[in-house]
Amino acid sequence: MPDQGRIARAQATRRWGVRGRPGALALVACLLGAPEARAFDVFGLFGSEEAPPAPRPDAVAYAVRIQGAEDDDLLSALQDASTLYRLRTEPPPDGEGLLRRAEADATRLVDALWGFGYYSGTVAFRIEDVVLGGDAAARAAVRAAEATRNRRLAAVRISVEQGPLYHLRTITVRDVSGLPLDLPARLTRVGDDVPARSATVLAREARIVDALRAQGHPFAKVVRREPVVDHAARAMDVAFTVDPGPEAAIGAVTVRGTRDLDPAVVRSFIYAEPGDPYSPEAIAGIRRSVTRVEAIGGVRVREAEALAPDGTLPIFVDVTERAPNLLGVSARYSTVDGPGVRGYWANRNLFGGGESLRIDADLSYLGLGQDYYARRRKLAGIETNGLGGRLAATFVKPALFGTRNDLLAGAFIGREVQQSYLSDAVGGTVAVRHRFSDTFSVQAGVEGQIGYARDALGKVDYRLIGLPVSVSYDSTDNLLDPSRGVRLTASATPYPSFLGSDPGIFVAKAQGSTYYALDDEANTILAARLGFGSITGASLAEIPASIRFFAGGGGSIRGYAYRTVGPIGPYQLPIGGRSLLEGSLEARIKVTDTIGLVPFLDAGTAFASSLPDFDEPIRYAAGLGLRYYTGIGPIRVDLAVPLNPDKALKQPPVALYISIGQAF
Repeated sequence: MPDQGRIARAQATRRWGVRGRPGALALVACLLGAPEARAFDVFGLFGSEEAPPAPRPDAVAYAVRIQGAEDDDLLSALQDASTLYRLRTEPPPDGEGLLRRAEADATRLVDALWGFGYYSGTVAFRIEDVVLGGDAAARAAVRAAEATRNRRLAAVRISVEQGPLYHLRTITVRDVSGLPLDLPARLTRVGDDVPARSATVLAREARIVDALRAQGHPFAKVVRREPVVDHAARAMDVAFTVDPGPEAAIGAVTVRGTRDLDPAVVRSFIYAEPGDPYSPEAIAGIRRSVTRVEAIGGVRVREAEALAPDGTLPIFVDVTERAPNLLGVSARYSTVDGPGVRGYWANRNLFGGGESLRIDADLSYLGLGQDYYARRRKLAGIETNGLGGRLAATFVKPALFGTRNDLLAGAFIGREVQQSYLSDAVGGTVAVRHRFSDTFSVQAGVEGQIGYARDALGKVDYRLIGLPVSVSYDSTDNLLDPSRGVRLTASATPYPSFLGSDPGIFVAKAQGSTYYALDDEANTILAARLGFGSITGASLAEIPASIRFFAGGGGSIRGYAYRTVGPIGPYQLPIGGRSLLEGSLEARIKVTDTIGLVPFLDAGTAFASSLPDFDEPIRYAAGLGLRYYTGIGPIRVDLAVPLNPDKALKQPPVALYISIGQAF
C-alpha cells in the first residue's frame, strides 16, 4: 500500500475480499456537455507554473482539466497520479499516444480514489467531444484529437465522482502462525468515523512495527496486509500478519569515520552498552549523544542486518568531522540594557582528542539613548563612561583517559558596567565533569577570583576561593529551540574563609524549565521556567555587587532594566539581594514554518534576606514576542511592559529586546 492512495488496483482485485454489492470501480461514460474549448484557461490550468504547449504539426498538444474532486488534497493526489496532467507540457506525437495516456490514467486515478477512502468512486475521460468507453469511442477519440493538430489544443477532461467516504471499522493483528499478538490496545483500537484511507492504514502499520521494535524486536515486519471492504456498510476491516522476529540486545558498538579525532572520545559519549535491551529510543540516544562531541559534524547510526552469533545486534556509528577552527560574531540590543557585540574563536579538536579551546570577547555599552540611572550613579560616586567588556578563555578535554570524565578550565578578565554598579574582576576555574548519561552530569572543581565592586553601598574589595559543585539534567530535544523535555541545573559553591576568601560566603543556585508541545508538529509549545538563588555568610554590604542577585532584563523579567529589580539602596539605586526567585511562562505559537508569536508573562524579584521574603512585592511583566526561525536558532524580538514597577525606579513604559535564541 504505497503512499496516499497507491493501493494497487490489480492487488486489490486479487487480495481484497468484498462483502455486499460489488464496487462500481470502473470507467463510466459520463456526458459532460461542456462547450468546445477555445481558450487555454477553460481547462483550469491557472495554477500551473508551466506555460501551455502551442499547437504544432509534429504533436497533438492538449489541455487537461480534472473536475469533481471536492477537496484540495484529493485533487493534488489525482494530479500527481495522472500521466495526462503531469506530462501536459510534453504532448504525444499523435492521437494514439494521447489515448494511451488516458488509458494508463484509468487505473492510477481509481487507485488514488481508493487511497482516500472512496471505494465506490468512478472516473470518466473525454477527448474533445468523445467520451471514452469501448473500441469505437477510442477510435473516434483518436480522430478527434488528430483533427486539432497544429490548429488548437485538444480538450481533455477527466470527470471524477467520489462517491461516499468509507471508514475504518476494525484492525486485527496476528503472528505468522495465526495467533493474536500481545500489543497495546491503542494500536488496534479504531475511533469513530476514521476514514479508510491508505495513509491511515499505513500509519497504523508503522505504529505496530514501531511498538514491536520498542519491545526489543529489531527485525519486526508486516508480512501480509489484508484489507476487506464492506460496500454495504461502507466500511473496511484490516488484518495484519506480523513477523516480530527475534528479540535482541544491543551488541558491539563500532565507531567508524574518524580521521583526526580519537575514536575513544566518540565512544565515551555512547552510553548504550553491549547487553542493554535494544530499542529505537536507544539507537536515537546514540545519535543524539554523539552529536554533542564538538568535533563531530555528522552522525549516522546503522543497525546490522543480522544478529551476531551471541544473539546481540551489532551497531555501527559512522561519523564525519567538522573543520576544527571557527569564528563567530553576534550582536544584541535592548532599549533598556543598551547594545552589545560578541566575537569568538574556537578550535574543536586542538590535540586530536576532541579538545576544544574557545576565546570569547564581549563588549557592551550602557548609555546609548536614555540612561535612567546615570545621574544617580554619579551622585553615588560610581564614575564610568558606560563601556564594559569581558575576555574569557575556555578549555575542555573530553573523555579523560577514555572515561566519561571531562576536564574543564577557564579564565576571564573584565569590567562589568550595570545600571547600579561597576565591577572589575579577574578569575579562573578548573573542574571535572562526570557524564552519567546523555541527560545527566555532575561537576566539581576549584574556582577563584579577585576584584572590586562599587555601588550605592560603597566599595568592596574581595577575594573568593571556592569549591563549586553542580548537577545538570537536560532531556530537551533541541538546545536553542526546545519543544519537549525538562532542563534542571543546581549548584552550590562554598567560599570558606579558611581557604582565603574574603568575605566567606556560601552561594546556592537552581533553575528549571520545562517544555510541552500541544501537537505532534510542535506548532504550539508551552514553556515555563523557575529560578532560585541564595547567599549566606555575610551581610548585604559585605557581598560584592557583582555576586549579589538581581532580577530584570531579557533573560529574566522582561520590561525591567537588566539587574535592577530588587532591594533599593541610597540614591534610589538598586543594590541587589541575597536571594532570588523568578519565573516565566510562554506560549510559543508557530504561525508559519518560519514565523512565530510568543505571548509571555514574567515574574520575580531579588530579596534582601538570604531566603525569599514574600512580604516584599513581586514584580510582573507581560509582553508579546516575534520569532523568526532559522537553522541556527530563532531570532527573538520581544516587546515587554512592566506591570507593577517600583515607583522609585524609573522604568521605560515598553522595552524592546532583540537576540538569537529563545529567552530560556
